[in-house]
Formats: sequence, C-alpha cells, structure tokens
Amino acid sequence: MHQFTAMSQPLRRTSDSSSMAETWSGRRVGITGAGGELGRALTRRLRQKGAWVVALSHRPKPTELNSLTGPQEWVCWNCGKEEELDPTLRGLDLLVLNHGINPGGDQSPESLNNALEINALSQWRLLQRFEQLERNLQQDSSPPELWVNTSEAEIQPALSPAYELSKRLIGQLVSLRWSAPRQPRTRLPTLRKLVLGPFRSDLNPIGVMSADFVAGQILWQADLGLPLIIVTPNPLTLLAMPLVELGRLTYNRLLWANRHDP
Repeated sequence: MHQFTAMSQPLRRTSDSSSMAETWSGRRVGITGAGGELGRALTRRLRQKGAWVVALSHRPKPTELNSLTGPQEWVCWNCGKEEELDPTLRGLDLLVLNHGINPGGDQSPESLNNALEINALSQWRLLQRFEQLERNLQQDSSPPELWVNTSEAEIQPALSPAYELSKRLIGQLVSLRWSAPRQPRTRLPTLRKLVLGPFRSDLNPIGVMSADFVAGQILWQADLGLPLIIVTPNPLTLLAMPLVELGRLTYNRLLWANRHDP
C-alpha cells in the first residue's frame, strides 16, 4: 500500500492511459455521503493510497477534520440541486455515489418519497450528469469511473420497505446502463456496482462487518477490475446477484436487438 504523500495542490484529471488498478496516486475521487461511516472509511483507504479525495456531502464541513485521513476538499450540496456540482464533477477520475437514508419500518408516503428521492433519483441524476459532462469533454484521456452503491437490499430483505424499493430502483437503472450496446457507451465513465451487505454504521448499528473492512474489499475488487463488486457474509447474495445481473442483461439486450427505430 502506498504511503500518503502530502500534495500542496489538487491534481486535475490524469491524461495517461494507465488503469486505476495500477495506481491511485494523484487521482481525484469524489464521494457522496462522505460524512457517513463507509464514506469516511473509503476516504482513509484512498488517502493512504495517494488519492485526492473530494467529499460531497449535505453536512457542513466538520470543524475538526484530520488532515492526514480526511478529505482534502469538502463540497456541500443538496439533493435536487445536482447541477451545482458540475464544476466539481468535471475534474474527477472517480465518482462514488454512496449517499442514502434508511427510514426503517416507516412506510408513510413522506418516508417513501424521501427514500426514493435520496437513494435512487438523486443518484440517477448525478450518474447522468457525470456521463453528459464526459461526453462534452471529448478528451483523449482514459474515461473516469463511476461507482454506485446499491446495497444487498437490491435483492434481499432489509427490514425497511422504503430502503428496499429505492435500492432496487437504482440497482435496475444501473443494470439498464450496463445493458446498453457498446456504441452508445463509448467514451462514457466505466460503471461499477457496489452490492454491500450489513456493516456497522449510523444507519445500521448492528451490522456484522466493519466499514473499514468493506472499504478495503471494495478497493481490492476494483483493483481486480470487477464491474460487480459484492461484499457480504451472505452466500445467497454471492450466488444470486451475478445470476440476477445475467438475467437482466439478457432481457435488456434482447429488447435492444428487437428495437425498431422510426
């Protein structure tokens, strides 16, 4: 693991063609939900590898932020105002969509609306904005990466109907983007899906995994080049999730193949 080297200035998006699996040094990484347990763990791990981390959070910047393990930049934003992040998104090598809420057993319309808006629709809008910005750049550098945390709740019960519905929605939207033919996805960010089991956090204080362990597994699997990153103690998810994705891919590709453009 690379030791952190202090950088006096943030680096712009790298223009070399080396993959992220080869080096993290100097790469700019934006993380939504950076103030949460997993966001902090990913920040620590990435800082240790030499990345420049930009926190994207609805929370104000903490008054006491560790200069060695915390993010080098802190950008506040609110769901529904994704366009305000455009100047920040343009310079990123990796965007991690990790923000979310868990209303538990609350099934009121307000909780359902909030969960769908924050966990799914805002992530979908950011995904599209990041893709559109990359289209507009038209640079010769290798495309950035986009990671979406959909959670094990995409296919497993989570004792929270609103959370499950929202995670299934964003999960299926990511699967749709994966299913698009190669040509429409040319020069777009490389898309990875993070399917994570229960880890200890404010949203789930009884999680069986630590956020640091999960963060380490995410980066390890990303360095292996896996598009579908699964971190869970549940063997059913390890077996079922790849099959679910294969089924979605087959179904969506068949629809693409049978589409008749006017």
